[in-house]
Amino acid sequence: MNTQETIDLFDKYVIANYTRLPKVITKGQGCYMFDADGNKILDMFPGWAVSGIGHCHPRVVEAIRSQAGELLHIDNTFYSEPQGKLAKLLSKRAFGGKCFFCNSGAEANEAAMKLARLHTPQKKYKFITAEGSFHGRTFATLSATAQPKHHEGLLPLLPGFVYVPFNDIAALKEAFSDEVAAVMVEPIQGEGGINIADKEYLQAVRRLCDENQALLIFDEVTTGIGRTGKWFAYQHFDVTPDIMTMAKALGGGVAIGAMMAKQEVAASLVPGKHATTFGGSALVCAAAVAVIEVIEKENLLENAIQLGSYTKDKLDLLKQKHFIIDHVRNVGLMIGVQLTGPGSKIVDKCLENGLRINCTQGSVLRFMPPMIVTKSQIDQAIDILDNVLMEEAK
Repeated sequence: MNTQETIDLFDKYVIANYTRLPKVITKGQGCYMFDADGNKILDMFPGWAVSGIGHCHPRVVEAIRSQAGELLHIDNTFYSEPQGKLAKLLSKRAFGGKCFFCNSGAEANEAAMKLARLHTPQKKYKFITAEGSFHGRTFATLSATAQPKHHEGLLPLLPGFVYVPFNDIAALKEAFSDEVAAVMVEPIQGEGGINIADKEYLQAVRRLCDENQALLIFDEVTTGIGRTGKWFAYQHFDVTPDIMTMAKALGGGVAIGAMMAKQEVAASLVPGKHATTFGGSALVCAAAVAVIEVIEKENLLENAIQLGSYTKDKLDLLKQKHFIIDHVRNVGLMIGVQLTGPGSKIVDKCLENGLRINCTQGSVLRFMPPMIVTKSQIDQAIDILDNVLMEEAK
């Protein structure tokens, strides 16, 4: 089928709940994807940060092929070797917690909130979250997401959620009561615009949670699995959560989410209180094990640090040429370019010229390239953006 035939199929049979880009993607390889018209596109925002080690990494593909020939899925009333192995690998690279596996970041956050309610006294039912946050699109995670634009048409939301400004210690302190079960926060807000938490802020969150017998949940759905140059973003801030969630890059392209909790907190999630049919299947866990092995074998944590700094430096130079760039902020390969005006047209023009990036919050360009990215690929991306900005300025 050609591009238009595929689009026609979608128009007729697929619910139109996405604003889709006019490309039919047929192949992904490393930092590139290819469309049905034969165009090669440099992907600096692969799968909304899902393909953290690039499209179709050979080691992940081989792990999936091998596991698919042995066991695809078994229900969680049995044990499976890939799930146990993955849990150990994650625990050893984090704070020694125990894992619950699911299928997405939203599911992981749902599990985290249920666990917080189960572990704290019954009167504690409220959650404090930060303005600009994004935690998912189920009703509970949408209620936790403190962005009114996502609530339109879906009110009333679930009760018990308190929103405070991000990085505002005084407002956070004021929001606490003896009914608060947990604070849930992203160390770096992704959809919110690559907003980076102050170290002092996260340390204050930890202290206030301890003082009020509440739990600290870090949503690391986007920041986890190496993107920031450490396995998890909390490791930049010298603050350890009680519960942490992850997804996106964990499976290398297949659907998996996970919640990790400290041993004493995890003990409150007893049989019958939470479950999933597909979570932690042998197939996705084998893929995730391969992702972790690739990151370590190819030294991708260090690459994320070095290439993140390189990209920021190149974008800062671009800022000197284009007044529309206000400033650049990043941690590793989680990069936001704050514009002085709207960015959606820039994103569209970049795609026309073979570069995929993203715009969030109307005026923040997001670069979240795979951790395998090279300097020459970053240079290529910057050149395309530079040319687009010059054209837009005419």
